[in-house]
Amino acid sequence: MKLTEITVTRAIPAPAEKVFDVWMDPSPGAPWFGSERLIFNPFVDGLFYFARTYEGRTWPHYGRFVSIERPHRLEHTWVSEATKGVESVVSVTFEPRGDQCEVTLRHSGVPDDEMGRQHEEGWAWVLSTFAEHFASRPPQEEAATQA
Repeated sequence: MKLTEITVTRAIPAPAEKVFDVWMDPSPGAPWFGSERLIFNPFVDGLFYFARTYEGRTWPHYGRFVSIERPHRLEHTWVSEATKGVESVVSVTFEPRGDQCEVTLRHSGVPDDEMGRQHEEGWAWVLSTFAEHFASRPPQEEAATQA
């Protein structure tokens, strides 16, 4: 099976430390939030499982955290029906850019077919939703959560 890599980047209007912390917490704004079912153990070798409904179907995803380097980088495996059961790897970096953070997500080992390439649309949606979470928070609320 031919595999490919997907890369999606997005500027987030918040400091890298805050962006990383929200990403690693299944609270509102985080990629894990809103799952129908969630098992989430955010530590190295910790496992995760979540199920999302999309277009009338429930899509389970699972993997394990391989590396966590707060607030710069994390890496985890990723298995789903769209990867045909193949263990792929998701790497996320958090780079400070002034008062913002550039989040780059690389998903490698994805099947190079229609279903596998749909991960790009999915990850773009995740980063867009993530950015909207921070953009919708008043600056005073953001400052209060950092105190």
